[in-house]
Amino acid sequence: MNTIQQKQTGLQKVSQFFVLLLQRYLPDPFIFAIILTFVVFLLVMPSTGQGPMQVVNAWAGGFWNLLSFSMQMAMVVVTGHAMASAPAFKRKLAMLAGVAKTPGQAIILVTAISAMACWVNWGFGLVVGAIFAREIASRVKGVDYRLLIASAYSGFLFWHAGLSGSIPLSIAGGNNTAVTNGAVTGAIPTSETIFSPMNLTILAVMFVSIPLLNRLMHPAAQDTITIDAELLEENKVEEVKDRSEMSPAERLESSRTLSLLLGIMGFVYVVYYFVTNGFALNLNIVNFTFLFAAVLLHGTPKSLLTSISQGARNCSGVLLQFPFYAGIMGMMTASGDSGVSLAAVISQGFVSISNETTFPLFTFLSAGIVNFFVPSGGGQWAVQAPVMMPAGAALGVDAAKTAMAIAWGDAWTNMIQPFWALPALAIAGLGAKDVMGYCLMALIGSGVIISLGFLIF
Repeated sequence: MNTIQQKQTGLQKVSQFFVLLLQRYLPDPFIFAIILTFVVFLLVMPSTGQGPMQVVNAWAGGFWNLLSFSMQMAMVVVTGHAMASAPAFKRKLAMLAGVAKTPGQAIILVTAISAMACWVNWGFGLVVGAIFAREIASRVKGVDYRLLIASAYSGFLFWHAGLSGSIPLSIAGGNNTAVTNGAVTGAIPTSETIFSPMNLTILAVMFVSIPLLNRLMHPAAQDTITIDAELLEENKVEEVKDRSEMSPAERLESSRTLSLLLGIMGFVYVVYYFVTNGFALNLNIVNFTFLFAAVLLHGTPKSLLTSISQGARNCSGVLLQFPFYAGIMGMMTASGDSGVSLAAVISQGFVSISNETTFPLFTFLSAGIVNFFVPSGGGQWAVQAPVMMPAGAALGVDAAKTAMAIAWGDAWTNMIQPFWALPALAIAGLGAKDVMGYCLMALIGSGVIISLGFLIF
């Protein structure tokens, strides 16, 4: 019996072209990191005048600079998995997921939830978006699983214009005179960056358009790839013995009292933290909260240990690849005897073709290129602020606008940089090539919106 072929829209055809193209030619993220390493190695020498051994030393010198951050990201995966696999949490998530009845509604809901969560805190958003997408996939029939996960990741576009944006928070705290080469001598309040009319307008347009774009990309029925809901179910914890049959050690492993006391202790600190620091989210407090939420939700140490063991299997990409990106960042920021780094060369190239009107746009584009090699908000600021902030001041461009152009550029090209997708992909059980075709479309759509925002305001 022949199946009916649905007619594709123009957007579906374009998105499917990119999906198939990247599925065929995009290598595993580790291979991508290796290729990027050699590309940067070859670019650094003629651009900065450094010799091969100097560049190798810069690569090796930076190789372990992200160890602490790598552990934090591994914990994002593990604690997120532990919380999501707890029966009580899954029931609450299922209630929210029940709002979506059709594939289109599922895509829009996942994108919106992820965008809001990433705007509040990027680490929180990465985990919640992927977890929620998994839950939606198990409940909504006919939704493309690849697009669903890509939609969850597209929420990451919003992070650097939000409450955890490292650049706007950095300049709000002052002490930026050195990193900006004297261009910014005082604090710039968030009312001029995160909550500025320009930023809020870009966010509002993006919040409407990105979910709609993702919805319109959903493949026709014959091209849709779904996932069996049973494959998303976690391995069942083995039956608990009757307490009378347990050894003393087994009673401790199945003790709800131990988990309750430990969970209460953890959340006493969480409450204390927010009372004394306000709503200042960072990776450590997010991971801490997720971990102790999992302690309480699982009920027993044995259930938690089983879930943690399952989640730890998903950390291999983070543990292997983050040191290589740290090495790439080391090469990108190394200046040698010339005093000029490759990141600075890229930034200065865009400065040379800018005027007062186009400078914010070119700052945004240069930040997007630099982010491809230095996928870190703090690292991005460290290598671009010394060049772009003084140049903007010389052209009469508002410092807050220049800073936000760097921030938006940093978030923009994350859509085609596998570095940040690794935790979400680990939770989803997919590879980068499965989602990057859709993410490329999100990159193009968001790039147009953000560029117009910087030209209009």
